[in-house]
Amino acid sequence: MTVTGVVLAAGAGSRLGLPKALVVRDGVPWVARASGLLLAAGCDRVVVVLGASAAEAAALVPTDAAVETVINDDWSSGMASSLRDGLASATGDAALVTLVDTPGLPVEAVRRVLGSGRSLARAVYDGRPGHPVLISARHWAPISATLQGDHGARAYLEAHAVTDVECGDLWDGRDIDS
Repeated sequence: MTVTGVVLAAGAGSRLGLPKALVVRDGVPWVARASGLLLAAGCDRVVVVLGASAAEAAALVPTDAAVETVINDDWSSGMASSLRDGLASATGDAALVTLVDTPGLPVEAVRRVLGSGRSLARAVYDGRPGHPVLISARHWAPISATLQGDHGARAYLEAHAVTDVECGDLWDGRDIDS
């Protein structure tokens, strides 16, 4: 199976006080960490979707040939446009979507979701839905058609029998907002 990793990193990070794509912790940009994590877990290529402060953030994206930057000009409309742009840039059999603000995401959680063998799968943490989310290519257009505003694909996933992959033994699944 050929998989494109998608890192959603376009938001302004209003609760954090800066775009999360600009965050550097322990000398490593979050966009670089997320990209490297997806490649290490088995993705063939990675698409990083940028928006707010895109020019500055693009400088933090790895220059690896397997990592591509996509600019979401409509980023201020919410997460839906970023996910739509990420899926539109994906190639292969599936996309594995994660958020830039989950720097604690362990590679083993990503591998579990990838290894689920399902067309729709998501990590859950003690039963709470989280990331990453695996979406087979046959779902990209239907999901994109349902996306609006600041809502992701949760309603579509639940309506189409997403497989939950428990990863609570590996991490708490929380994103960083402050």
